[in-house]
Amino acid sequence: MTRPTPPAPAEVRRARVALSMLVEPGHRALWSSVATHGPVRVLEGLLAGGFEGINSELQRATEARRAWEDPYQAAERALAHAHRVGARVVVPEDDEWPRQLNDLRRLCTEGRGEFTRHAAPPLCLWVRGPLRLDEAFARSVAVVGARAATSYGEYAAREIGYGLAERGWTVVSGGAYGIDACAHRGALAGGGVTVAVLACGVDRAYPSGNANLFDRISEDGLLISEWPPGSDPFRHRFLIRNRVIAAATSGTVMVEAGARSGARQTLRRARRLGRAALVVPGPITSAMSVGCHEELREPETRLVTGVDHILEEVGRLGADLAPIPRGPEHPRDRLDPPARRLVEALRKRTPLTSEEVAARAGVPLDDTRRILPVLVLQGHATTHPDGGYVLAPPAADPPRTHHP
Repeated sequence: MTRPTPPAPAEVRRARVALSMLVEPGHRALWSSVATHGPVRVLEGLLAGGFEGINSELQRATEARRAWEDPYQAAERALAHAHRVGARVVVPEDDEWPRQLNDLRRLCTEGRGEFTRHAAPPLCLWVRGPLRLDEAFARSVAVVGARAATSYGEYAAREIGYGLAERGWTVVSGGAYGIDACAHRGALAGGGVTVAVLACGVDRAYPSGNANLFDRISEDGLLISEWPPGSDPFRHRFLIRNRVIAAATSGTVMVEAGARSGARQTLRRARRLGRAALVVPGPITSAMSVGCHEELREPETRLVTGVDHILEEVGRLGADLAPIPRGPEHPRDRLDPPARRLVEALRKRTPLTSEEVAARAGVPLDDTRRILPVLVLQGHATTHPDGGYVLAPPAADPPRTHHP
C-alpha cells in the first residue's frame, strides 16, 4: 500500500492559520487533535463533519466561526493582510519555531483551573520584525508587572531592562503601559533586543500611546501574537497570551503587581513550567507591591533586586553568580587584628607613648613598637611634635567602595 504524500509546507501553514482562527488560542482539544492527526487532516475533518479523532467538544467550539466564514478563505485573507503590513506567520514545522513553547503541554495535563484553560501550545505565531524567533528567545527573560506602576516600579523595570540588554539577554514583555513599557524602553536604551507579546494583531498599536514604542520594537526586535493582523485586543486575550511569555523565556521577573494583577498569572505559569520565578520586592505600604510580596511567600519564588540576581537564577550554572553586596571599605579594614587594635587605641589629639598604646590595645610591647612605625607610613597614625603617636586625620583615610 502506497503511503500518502506529506502535505506541502504551504498547505500545512494555511491549515494551521485556519484552525487558529476557528477558536481562541490555547484550546486543549484542538491542539491535541492537531498533534495526533496533523493540521491538514483536522481542518478537513472539521469541515466534513468530523471523524474519529475530533470529539463533539471541538465541533461545538468551532461551529460558530465555521458557519461565519470559510476557514480557507479566512486564512488566505489573513496571510495576505500580514504580507501587506510586513508580518509573517511562523508554525511549529518551521526551523525558527521556539521549541520551549512545547512545554505548555504540561499545563494541559497537570492540575485544573487557570492552568489548563487555554493553556495548550500555540498553533502558529504572527511575527513582525527582522529576527528569528528561536534566536530571540534563546537567552530571554520576561519582565512583567502593573500597568499603574509607581515611579519606583518604573525605575526598577527600566534598570532591569537596560541591564539585561547590556548583558546580551532578550527582554520579553507584553507592551502594556507601566512596567511592560519601561522594560521594553530600558532594553532599547541598552542597545539590546526586546520582544512584545501582544493580545491583538501585530499591526495594532494597543495601547495607542505606545505606538512609537511598537514601531521601534519592530525595527530591531519582534512583535508577536497568536491572533492574525487586524485582531482586536479583547480582555480575555491578555490572560491567554501570558502563557507564551512564561513558556518562551528562561524566567519571569515580576517588578510590581497588585493583588489581582495578571502578572501574577504569568509568574505562576512560569513557576509551573519549571522556569525561574523572580520577584522584585517593594515597600510594604504600596498597593502595587502586594502581589509581589504574596508571591514571595511561595517557596519556589526567588527575591531579586537587580540584574546580577536575575542572571544568577537564569544564567549559566556557576558562571553568572551575583557579587556579594558589601558596604564601603576603609583602608583600616585591610589591617591585621593587632594593627587594627593599635589604631583604635590611638587618640586624635593626645599623644601616647608606645607603652601607653600597647597597654590600651592589649598588644605586646615588642609588637607595638614594630607595628606603630608601619602604621605611620601607611597613613593610619602620625607622630606628635612633643613625642608619641596620635591618630591620623580623617582626610588621610578616605573610604573606598569595594567591588569584588
